[in-house]
Amino acid sequence: MASDTVQQVKDRLSISDVVSHYVKLERAGSTLRARCPFHAEKTPSFFVSPERGTFHCFGCNEGGDIFTFTEKIEGLDFKGALKVLAEKAGVPLVFEKQEKKDERDRLYEIMEVATIFYISRLSREARQYLEARGVTSETIQEFRLGYAGGAWSELSDFLRDKKYTEVEIVEAGLAKKNERGSLLDKFRNRIMFPIADPAGRVVAFSGRLFLPPDSGATTKKDGEFEPPKYLNSPETPLFHKSRTLYGFDKAKVAMRKVSCAVLVEGQMDLVMSHQVGWSNTVAVSGTAFTDDHARLLKRMTDNLVLALDADQAGIKAAARAARAALSVGLNVKVARLPQGLDPADLLLQQGQDAWREAIRDAKDIITFLLDVLEESSPQKDRFRRSVETAVLPFLSEVQSPIALAQYIKEIAQRLDVRQEAVGEAYEKLSKTMPQQRDLDPVAPSIDNVPQKGDRAKRAYALFLWQQSQEKPTIDTDAFYAALSEAIGTEELHMLEHLPEAEKEQLRFSAERVLIMNATLKRDADELLRILKESRLKTLLSEATRALSGRDTTLSAEAEEQLEVKVKLYTEALAKMHEKR
Repeated sequence: MASDTVQQVKDRLSISDVVSHYVKLERAGSTLRARCPFHAEKTPSFFVSPERGTFHCFGCNEGGDIFTFTEKIEGLDFKGALKVLAEKAGVPLVFEKQEKKDERDRLYEIMEVATIFYISRLSREARQYLEARGVTSETIQEFRLGYAGGAWSELSDFLRDKKYTEVEIVEAGLAKKNERGSLLDKFRNRIMFPIADPAGRVVAFSGRLFLPPDSGATTKKDGEFEPPKYLNSPETPLFHKSRTLYGFDKAKVAMRKVSCAVLVEGQMDLVMSHQVGWSNTVAVSGTAFTDDHARLLKRMTDNLVLALDADQAGIKAAARAARAALSVGLNVKVARLPQGLDPADLLLQQGQDAWREAIRDAKDIITFLLDVLEESSPQKDRFRRSVETAVLPFLSEVQSPIALAQYIKEIAQRLDVRQEAVGEAYEKLSKTMPQQRDLDPVAPSIDNVPQKGDRAKRAYALFLWQQSQEKPTIDTDAFYAALSEAIGTEELHMLEHLPEAEKEQLRFSAERVLIMNATLKRDADELLRILKESRLKTLLSEATRALSGRDTTLSAEAEEQLEVKVKLYTEALAKMHEKR
């Protein structure tokens, strides 16, 4: 990459332009603030500094520049973020010639080659199976579906011929080594679904077991082993199951456009849903729906419809997914499918109108849970106990006070009890559960700069902030010299060598709290005085202890020097008290 490309992008795009595309910013002194897009919160703790071109959240501690923000919110690496921002800025990307691509690039490359390999092997029988499931040729092409044959190392041999190393093939999750050290393909006899990252680059695969009728292959080996119906890539440097959603790259635009995401469980469910126009659908990839998945969706929309299988396992999965979604502030509904049908089967057997109706009639998560529990526990007492153990815990995840009040009202009506009783039960339960605490508004005092009680760090934060201002309120040179005297050159040296990211956090901490401080000069002087006094007391205490007779190895000269120090520290402290 040409060395000035990044700077050109920074020169053309302001941090506020980039961030405001995703969140609504409001003015807060010389900074801008918003509710953080990376975690659920009620009180804005996400701040943007247009002057410095940086952002920082005091709730989740995320921070950085336009590239960091784009990486985080789009789920990209640096090169992916640079590509997105360069397009927005109208800056052409100029790549420097390089003899050897880095390891990550090689992994992306090998996954793309493997995808093309599997596509080329999609057999007539596999196509017929997909068509029988309702998948059209256009959809097969759009989702780049392929096939892994039954040979033990067909893909591995092909990749070695393409000059990829065995280490790279294993690292990409495409093969593993057997006891003899030979490579065995990870996927065999499977219809292959490539899984992409948010930038559309293939990072993993999900393989659906498919044995051609005339292949002679069997699902069992020695009468014992039966392979799973779906097999997913292992965790790799490119693929993290808890942070990857199948179809997210294709669903991003639609989710923003319709302000809703639909979550399904399987690859076939997703493919069929997209095929009939529901391109805002995503699917989990071989794992449960996690908080990270929920945060990924929250960046695109506030609303989520869960359309998981209608059996008991599906209902439990919906409940777990709902809690994760509620915890990040998503509004959650559940589409209840006919018993025994998953979304793909529903679309195949009853058509897209039935699917549309299921999504349209989706019920709020609390209503859904109450319906399910009432059906399975018709006895009032048993139903009440089920609500207390299975529904009330969900309320602790609800972010909206209005929604919480509505839920309490609905639960009370279902149980035929007073709302106050449900409220009391919830309050009792919530005391035993961890609560999210947003940052409360704070007074513009130096003591409120949140640096874990470390006054030296607070003072250094004040210095960094003032130093970054065009017209600082305090004399930064004089403050720096006084700070060095107050805390000692060694401690100041340690502060100066903090990572740049932490320094930027310190600047934001001071700016956020002190921007409205009308007595900043006076407060800064008082902080320096406290620091100096504290250091003198520490030094006096250490010198006094050394003279207390516990250390008998002191020479006469050392003892005399300590006595001089004790006198100097004592006099200095006395003078400070006189000035006060």
